[in-house]
Amino acid sequence: MNSLKGKTLFITGASRGIGLAIAKRAAADGANIAIAAKTAEPHKHLPGTIYTAAEEIEQAGGKALPLIVDIRDEAVVKEAVEKTVETFGGVDICVNNASAISLTGSEATEMKRWDLMHSINARGTFLVSKTCIPHLKRAENPHVLMLSPPLDMSPKWFGGHVAYTMAKYAMSMCVLGMAEEFRSAGVAFNALWPRTAIATAAVEFALGGDAMVKGSRTVDILSDAAHLILTKPSRQFTGNFVIDDTFLFEHGVTDFEKYRVDPSRKLFPDFFVPADSVPPPGVAQTLATQMIGD
Repeated sequence: MNSLKGKTLFITGASRGIGLAIAKRAAADGANIAIAAKTAEPHKHLPGTIYTAAEEIEQAGGKALPLIVDIRDEAVVKEAVEKTVETFGGVDICVNNASAISLTGSEATEMKRWDLMHSINARGTFLVSKTCIPHLKRAENPHVLMLSPPLDMSPKWFGGHVAYTMAKYAMSMCVLGMAEEFRSAGVAFNALWPRTAIATAAVEFALGGDAMVKGSRTVDILSDAAHLILTKPSRQFTGNFVIDDTFLFEHGVTDFEKYRVDPSRKLFPDFFVPADSVPPPGVAQTLATQMIGD
């Protein structure tokens, strides 16, 4: 299988950025996309709504269902999944992309910010996955994909922002546990994470402006990697924590320059990439010494 034609994807946070890129890549195959996101009205700093995303998805060749969804709300999530099933006949793939971030130390982290990160990253991911599973069990090649990192317990990933790390790792713990829990049912659970910063409007707004974007890769590297994961046999590929460029290289991709926003700039390494993760040939020379957000 190398196409998602006719498949139905339920994607959280798909109104912009990485979620939208994954949606449009699937749409190019002729997939159906349920856009589960909160942005019904334009954000004052960030472009895109569920309705503009639907237009882009349909222009790419897919069918779109824009849904106003706060993944913290159980009733709303259940209603959105049921609407997806009613519209498209089922759910084949769930992509947990929605996430909240605050790179603050413990004393500077307000509890309302802690609650937000954990309610979206941990609770929201668990809730959306849980709600989709009964439908995924009836799908031909069911996948759940988290945009979350490998579970690397190095203290350096905790010291500067323990609250965020806890919340983000909770998404990855869902992969670890649910892959095992639903292995016999044939539902795959995998995680995808970028080696470098990714150029999104949210990164530009929250983490460093134009300079950060120029030291980033485009969203295409993640949408290409996600497409490869989601077209794999679900019974054979589950419980994996994938780093984007290494995974693509293993599947024959050798040109990583095409993903760079500005080839003259060094790339900012992302958080949570394990020290023993070896980049593809030539990539190490393009990486900066400081990480995203430093």
